[in-house]
Amino acid sequence: MKYIDEFRQQDLAKQLAGAIAATVDPGRHYRLMEFCGGHTHAIFRYGVQDLMPANVEFVHGPGCPVCVLPTGRIDNAIQLVEQHDVILCTYADLMRVPASGHNSLLKAKAAGGDIRMVYSTQDALRIARENPRRPVVFFAIGFETTTPPTAVAIQQARAEGLANFSVFCNHVLTPAAMRAILDAPQPVAIDAFLGPSHVSSVIGSRPYEVFAEQYDKPIVIAGFEPLDVMQSALMLVRQLNAGRHAVENEYSRAVSRDGNLKAQTLSAEVFEPRATFEWRGLGLIADSALQIRAEYADFDAERRYPIPEIRASDVKGCECPAILRGAKKPQNCKLLGTVCTPENPMGSCMVSSEGACAAYWSYGRLRGASMEAG
Repeated sequence: MKYIDEFRQQDLAKQLAGAIAATVDPGRHYRLMEFCGGHTHAIFRYGVQDLMPANVEFVHGPGCPVCVLPTGRIDNAIQLVEQHDVILCTYADLMRVPASGHNSLLKAKAAGGDIRMVYSTQDALRIARENPRRPVVFFAIGFETTTPPTAVAIQQARAEGLANFSVFCNHVLTPAAMRAILDAPQPVAIDAFLGPSHVSSVIGSRPYEVFAEQYDKPIVIAGFEPLDVMQSALMLVRQLNAGRHAVENEYSRAVSRDGNLKAQTLSAEVFEPRATFEWRGLGLIADSALQIRAEYADFDAERRYPIPEIRASDVKGCECPAILRGAKKPQNCKLLGTVCTPENPMGSCMVSSEGACAAYWSYGRLRGASMEAG
């Protein structure tokens, strides 16, 4: 398959592994944060870390939108169902993320709440059309990649006069999270970043230039396939060896410097930045999320319903917050594989298809000691 098979060739992987081994400085340790959860899964699934020299380490970042959503926002969604009798539409990953009191959207559904799993915003609109006498709320999450489809749904609802449809907006912004990681009071040691793939196809590579300039951090926009990740790692190692800090684009087949201008314009028409928003593991971050503009207030669930700010704690002993900011790895969590499993998740990192703990459970644990060394 074009753009997939050629990026999974074993012989090329061996050549890249050899090139990286020949390029690294033996006296130096390289810590490369892969921001995107899709990169994390590629690294685990294809054993990319095992192909790296011992002094090249991948650090998992907060690039999983389900993972970074704070517990309180899931509590809010459950309250919408239980107190206002709404039909709540959401994506599958969110259904099993733990809420307060050992609750979850899945458990609330089992208790009688009308919570429906959808595959797209268009599914939520369809449900609103089919249930004109019931309020329908779409639980919107995601980075810049999924923001334009939500904007389309809101505009479409207004055009159709779907007065029973609204959106509980939880869209967050990638650059703000990167800045929060670098500006943390006790920042994690990171030498360089593998920039996210799908997000960058929308926002372009330009927004990352400030991090290269102000923080002296090389960034390479990387594709999702194993050879993408390996080539990007080689590019970062070369930059670090040369003392350079620039934004380079390995994923040029999908990403440009300016990104998708049409998608950016569409998002800006419907959304505006929030003053502050809570991220799991990173805390409150200014200008890090979006809210619906006043022009579309009729479709804003936060204006239609009383939605209080809830500051909830994670499950005791769960290291998901530390994993999301790169301070720990899944194997450092004592709950992993004991009380925390995909069937009984204690944290969002085990639930999401982009979560680091889910990746470790699915792929890494099968390699045992070799992963512990990473």
